Amino acid sequence: MTETRPQIEAAPLTGEDPAPVDVEPEALPHFVDGARWTGTGTETRPVVNPATGQPIARVLCGTAADVDQAVAAARTAFAEWRQKTPKDRADVMLEAAAVVETHAEELARLESANAGKPMPLAREDVAFTIDTLRFMAGAVRAQQSLSAGEYVAGRTSMIVREPVGVVAAITPWNYPLLTAAWKIGPILAAGNTCVLKPSEQTPLTALRLAELLADVLPAGVLNVVVGDGPVVGEALATHPDVALVSVTGSVRSGQAVARAAAESLKRVHLELGGKAPVLVFADADLDAVADGVAFAGFGNSGQDCGAACRVLVEESVYDDLVARLVSRAEALAVGDPAEGDHIEMGPLVTQAHRDRVVGFLDRAYAEGVRAATGGKAPDGDGFFVLPTVLVNIPDGAECTREEIFGPVVTVETFTCEDAMIAAANGTRYGLSASVWTENARRAADLPGRLDFGTVWVNDHLAFAAEMPWGGFKSSGYGRDLSAYALDDYSRTKHVMVNRTR
Repeated sequence: MTETRPQIEAAPLTGEDPAPVDVEPEALPHFVDGARWTGTGTETRPVVNPATGQPIARVLCGTAADVDQAVAAARTAFAEWRQKTPKDRADVMLEAAAVVETHAEELARLESANAGKPMPLAREDVAFTIDTLRFMAGAVRAQQSLSAGEYVAGRTSMIVREPVGVVAAITPWNYPLLTAAWKIGPILAAGNTCVLKPSEQTPLTALRLAELLADVLPAGVLNVVVGDGPVVGEALATHPDVALVSVTGSVRSGQAVARAAAESLKRVHLELGGKAPVLVFADADLDAVADGVAFAGFGNSGQDCGAACRVLVEESVYDDLVARLVSRAEALAVGDPAEGDHIEMGPLVTQAHRDRVVGFLDRAYAEGVRAATGGKAPDGDGFFVLPTVLVNIPDGAECTREEIFGPVVTVETFTCEDAMIAAANGTRYGLSASVWTENARRAADLPGRLDFGTVWVNDHLAFAAEMPWGGFKSSGYGRDLSAYALDDYSRTKHVMVNRTR
């Protein structure tokens, strides 16, 4: 395939010249063994801008044979990559971060066009991608383990951390570039090689990232195969030369991969869904709560497994908080991110997903729930749903139990702290939660009573590369970010030397 890449122009941001978005009118191929590769299949699918509903590119649909080729390339590259010292791998990771930084605006525009993200959010995702790569470069040089020593008389024991081998990474459509970096960073830093399957809806930044890093990473260390989960995902999960499968996605996707991987007993790393409760006490700063929910509940159109989507508030301040939430929701600038940096909320990713969210709303209304604001898909192009605040919610309503994954926030009332905690924990999900209070003792006590992998106090959806991200229960197991991710993508070996003479 020719290396000359025609460009299409992204819609200009307000006050700026149009900037090129680096995609092709012809079907974009996979990226295997350091180069573009058209693969064995002929089927293609369009990639759509969700703000307009119009196609902006086409991609090839991968096959099981394509997975075989990518895994073979990764396995060959592993033999040399695993032998590099942590410093050598760190140097490569730092160079990769520098390349991403050089192309940051291009990647942000591509992410915005493909995923419907507001440009400020897309830029934050690119910045966090860079930070993740840099953090992993440093963390791999400072891993800790049990000290070597004489634990059996006359014998010296030591712990060795080794890479596991070829790792398959399956990423979702809501944070295409960032979740790829959360996997690629620790996978490669730990000495593994990677075959990445991005979401078929949002593959453009993953493909572009692989191309940008082609001159930095040795061939075969990072490979990208685009395709559907039942084909490419299953082929990766069942492949005998894949040592570990890492998935960020829905509970159903994680279950399917875990079942497929169980046959060969390969390790699985799962970061799945969430239904984050927001516990608001009467002494909380209600303006801060409203601002936090507006950001964490609507910022990415609610398409976030940690979204602030279920507010549990003390009854005495219920009316006051609802009024503030409605005001924030109605003030949000909703529209095509290409209109400018002032856009705060974009569309949902596909028409099918928009229809799914609307289905949740229709069923909520049938249960007697009322929309205090929003609650529908507006007329016009694109896959939009208005920022929605649901009230008058009966106990056990579906909208409080299931992950809607849209710009929908439910508000329930409580008079008893214990009942609030029980309601928060009474979900199959265990990814994240937040507590809002000015009471220092309560703020210190409640995180230990909440069954979630991350608990924020007077904040929501704040991340740091140094801190782990992952959940309990149906939200999966394994940790992204932090040094714990390096542990997940490596294996522990005990070496004992008999030194008796």
